[in-house]
Amino acid sequence: MSSRGSYVVFSGSRNFRLRLILATLSGKAVKIEKIRSNELNPGLKDHEVSFLRLLESVTNGSSIEISYTGTTVIYRPGIIVGGSITHNCPKGKPVGYFVEPMLYLAPFSKKKFSIIFKGCTASSEDAGIEAIKWGLIPVMEKFGVRECALHTLKRGSPPLGGGEVHLVVDSLIAQPLTMHELDRPTISSIRGVSYSTRVSPSMVNRMIDAAKKVLKQVGCEVNISADVWRSENSGKSPGWGITLVAETKKGWSFFSEQIGGAGDVPEDIGAVAAYHLLEEISKSAVVGRNQLPLALVYMVIGKEDIGRLRITREQIDERFVELLRDIKAMFGTEVFLRPVDHDNSDDFIATIKGIGFTNTSKKIA
Repeated sequence: MSSRGSYVVFSGSRNFRLRLILATLSGKAVKIEKIRSNELNPGLKDHEVSFLRLLESVTNGSSIEISYTGTTVIYRPGIIVGGSITHNCPKGKPVGYFVEPMLYLAPFSKKKFSIIFKGCTASSEDAGIEAIKWGLIPVMEKFGVRECALHTLKRGSPPLGGGEVHLVVDSLIAQPLTMHELDRPTISSIRGVSYSTRVSPSMVNRMIDAAKKVLKQVGCEVNISADVWRSENSGKSPGWGITLVAETKKGWSFFSEQIGGAGDVPEDIGAVAAYHLLEEISKSAVVGRNQLPLALVYMVIGKEDIGRLRITREQIDERFVELLRDIKAMFGTEVFLRPVDHDNSDDFIATIKGIGFTNTSKKIA
């Protein structure tokens, strides 16, 4: 990453979505080069081009230039306008790949966001519907985004999809609230949903039983509901999966999800999801590893005040370091980490001074 002329320059395809989101929020043009330049199929993939189109749809005045080989993209951001649109997601990525970045932009738009996404609703790589609904949207609520919802109209399992979800963000704010969360929250309850499309409902119950068997030793209430989809609302492919969420008394949550594939046993999927949830709880402080980028970006664009968030040593990995580098490149601000000194733990306090970002979209456009 470097700054050449009027662009902030990044190299490679990693963090593609987040870099474009940071550029949109900061108003700075970015140039992303050497995108898979050494691979047999160089350049942008279908889902990345689709994401660029989505970004163009929710902004006004954005300019996107893609090189002939597709290995270089120049993006000059416009104003976030939002509005009502429908986006067809390519089969290679689920709707969660496209919904998640919109959570960063939607509260700072000129108009309310109302986007219908069509495609696969589950994936083993990107966040599923319940993970966004119960894991990411509660993080937004902590920063003052109160009216945000994700509605499942149709479920669509991979590979053919056929699902449909509706993202509605009615809460438009000038800037996020300042965060001060220095203590590890206590888990109060665990809930979840086990779902299936075009397969026997017994698969759902078998996943629930296996997950409860693992989680009964936690010592708190466990409530996992069954969600069986049939007929035209169940998409085009058979599929099944489970999402588990551990909720705290303070309103924070941790999540884990698994989807079944050919040859998988429902009992194994349920048990693995439960063990992953316990691992996520043990390795997280206030937010989980998949929620941390959203929380940090909201802290960066908050008012000019010091925000603090407790994180664990396990959360400081390669992805975390790359996120901090991208934030510094786009906003010129740094995140300071200091060890927690009042208890015997390896945790850190991430301290961030907000840049004083203000939602100017409503005034200008």
